[in-house]
Amino acid sequence: MANSQVLNIGFDDTDSPKGMCTTFLAYKIVDSLKKQDIEFLDFPKLIRFNPNIPWKTRGNGAVSMKIRTKNPSKIKNQIKNLVEKYSDIKNGANPGLVFYENKEIPDQFSKFSKLALWQLINRNYAKKFARKNNMEFFYQGNGQGLVGAIGAIGYDFKDHTLELLSYRKNSKFGKKRNLSAKSVKIMQEKTLPFTFNSFDNRKERVLITPHGPDPVFYGVRGENVNSLLRATKILKTSEKLSGHMIFKSNQGTGDHLKNELNPKNIKPYASGKITGIISDEPTIVKGGHVFFSIDSDGFELCCAVYKPTGITSVASSLIKGDKVCVGGGIRKASKNHPRILNLEFIDVLELKKNMIKSNPNCKKCNKKMKSKGNNQGFQCIKCGKKSENKVSIEIPRKIKKQLYIPIVSAHRHLSRPLQRIGRINKESRFDESSSWFCVYDN
Repeated sequence: MANSQVLNIGFDDTDSPKGMCTTFLAYKIVDSLKKQDIEFLDFPKLIRFNPNIPWKTRGNGAVSMKIRTKNPSKIKNQIKNLVEKYSDIKNGANPGLVFYENKEIPDQFSKFSKLALWQLINRNYAKKFARKNNMEFFYQGNGQGLVGAIGAIGYDFKDHTLELLSYRKNSKFGKKRNLSAKSVKIMQEKTLPFTFNSFDNRKERVLITPHGPDPVFYGVRGENVNSLLRATKILKTSEKLSGHMIFKSNQGTGDHLKNELNPKNIKPYASGKITGIISDEPTIVKGGHVFFSIDSDGFELCCAVYKPTGITSVASSLIKGDKVCVGGGIRKASKNHPRILNLEFIDVLELKKNMIKSNPNCKKCNKKMKSKGNNQGFQCIKCGKKSENKVSIEIPRKIKKQLYIPIVSAHRHLSRPLQRIGRINKESRFDESSSWFCVYDN
């Protein structure tokens, strides 16, 4: 396209708990742009940021697009109008929209994006960043959406997945979703390992449908376009859907937990990992949740493993002296509770021998001796043989040196499933002529 410019578009916080969806806005924007003389340079990007932000809605996802256009001013005005139309401002959405005209994305954008993945970023800092880097930006409400909007443009993929999101017709918003659970189970079996986290076999639970009133009908996550398109043909529903769009995403990468938490300065709502030694015996509280503490460089941190994760048995089997690397999000301290790391994984690095003191066995009778009284030694009640001291016995450990992650139903959007451990996806080449975007004819 001669005399054209590359335009990066980022937006976030257009939804509320009562409706709408930032990805649906993206679907509407693409539908509008497809009818014009523009070129898409990559998949739309769906970036999930720090899942521990207290004011997030659902998955804390922001969207960006990269296009080539001869008339950027016209495109910007159209997108501004669509953001206003499809943002649920009356129910608390704080949409942010940014434009950046440049083919290359500077390093400072990626640094900003990394921070948004791990910690809380002040919206005023986002506004200053946008001004400093000559970005056009617009917002409504308090402007919190600018953080995700900038971050989505700057995200530097080291690994990625794709997600095909299927959208409902307007008349169906807020109504019950009817999707055959059997078809989801079959789809997962036929598309593994190129799709993930679609069905929880242990709980017989569908994982691809949201539960709120938003426009998404289902979302299938995977490694390549063909597997996602194949999945849609296997899924069965009687509802006539509007269409679908495939996003490039950081879902399933575990990127939010690659940050090394500093034990000397752990901030509330931060995400990351920390290595330390178990410093007290785990305790099980009402509800089956498990709490324990680790010592990292002389600083003690309380950790919590909640029952729904399915790994409380692992946590309760830890003993003082075990070395672990744990990851999750920091819960803010309160009057009654210290700051706590809510765990998303436990990586057991070293297991201490579990030794206990026991009465000695009689070598002749092979029976445990009885104590004769305080400091009086032990004696076999059968043959009378005596012994002075207790003996040390090693109790076999119930856990191994390995990585433990929650059951699939307890995964967050960013959680890396077992099938993706060690996998780096760099194969998703963008082909504008493929079926990455489709409005159904019905």
